[in-house]
Amino acid sequence: MSDGKATADETGRGVNRPPRLPGPGKFTIIDRYIARQFLTIFLFALASFAALFIIVNLVENLDRFMDRKIPFDRIVIFYLSGLPDTFLLTSPLSALLAALFVTGKLSMQSELPALKSAGMSLSRLMKPFLVVTLVITAFNTVNSCFIAPAMYDWSKGFEKRYLKRQKNNDGEPLHIRESKNRILTVGQIGPDRKSATTVSLETFNGSQIVGRIDADSLRIITREKYWILYNTKQRTFSNGIETLATRPGADTLKLSLATNTFKMIDTDPDEMNILQHFDFIWQKTHSGLPGLEKATVKLHTKLALPLASMIIVLIGVPLSSKKKRSGLAVEVSISLLIGLSYLGMLRTIGSLGYDGLLDPVLAAWLPNLLFIIAGVFLYRSANH
Repeated sequence: MSDGKATADETGRGVNRPPRLPGPGKFTIIDRYIARQFLTIFLFALASFAALFIIVNLVENLDRFMDRKIPFDRIVIFYLSGLPDTFLLTSPLSALLAALFVTGKLSMQSELPALKSAGMSLSRLMKPFLVVTLVITAFNTVNSCFIAPAMYDWSKGFEKRYLKRQKNNDGEPLHIRESKNRILTVGQIGPDRKSATTVSLETFNGSQIVGRIDADSLRIITREKYWILYNTKQRTFSNGIETLATRPGADTLKLSLATNTFKMIDTDPDEMNILQHFDFIWQKTHSGLPGLEKATVKLHTKLALPLASMIIVLIGVPLSSKKKRSGLAVEVSISLLIGLSYLGMLRTIGSLGYDGLLDPVLAAWLPNLLFIIAGVFLYRSANH
């Protein structure tokens, strides 16, 4: 007879039982080891890509910095302020490199087969990777929605002002749908973005024009939210008869447009945080301003891009979980190939959304959807 503490068999020898891995809800020493290795390599890769981008950009623009006599401290601020955007773009590539390297190292050193023989499934192996990438995704979401837009003027704004030649579109006529039956046309917007010259406001009944107001100039009074037209000529069309009324001086007019409509025309959505971006889309939708598709793609890209690190790890771990003799160079090559394919796909499909050839929302999320499908396929293949 034996009590509950007995661990020996009838011969008195201890019973050898196979080691049991902890349940899926526990974060073990093995998990911490994998997570620490993954995070270390991820941060190293992230810093390496950031340094590479800075060096390449500095070599390319050093002559411009010298020609424009830009102070050294301003150049340093320019590169530091561009780091959030660089981290956001290179995080998927860094996460993939770290996942391939860590999993490949476990496989080549026969540690991974030992874990599998002890009962660790592929899904259980992916737990520390997913926990770390969940933290990375959370940070990148905050970065994409708030930090990177806040750094816009110091990074991309600086680049536009000093490193690139910008096309000036202020001299081109602009047509704005003021309401369902009225179209506002301005010849040139003033530099203060609160005035315009050579203005006309056409009113339609269906497809037929019923009235038109022409003015030499227009100014927005922001506080009172009304518009002043100067030296107007008002034409009314009824039954084929045109009536003309000339009003010299100032004429007050109520328009349904937002008072910052002219400012929105050349505003880059990249400089807006996520809340401002949603409001920007709403105003563009209701004012008929051009560029709605591009603004919509960029809005959803701010939400889709941070998830790329987690999605791409679903590809990296199964891809490198089989024992092979490939070294670090092969892992790096695979990472670059997959990561650059994702970034290239993001830009290519995004441009289709910009041009209206593809639904803007789908254009932003399609690269993630395609990589999720690839990750599921690789997971099922490796699991079998």
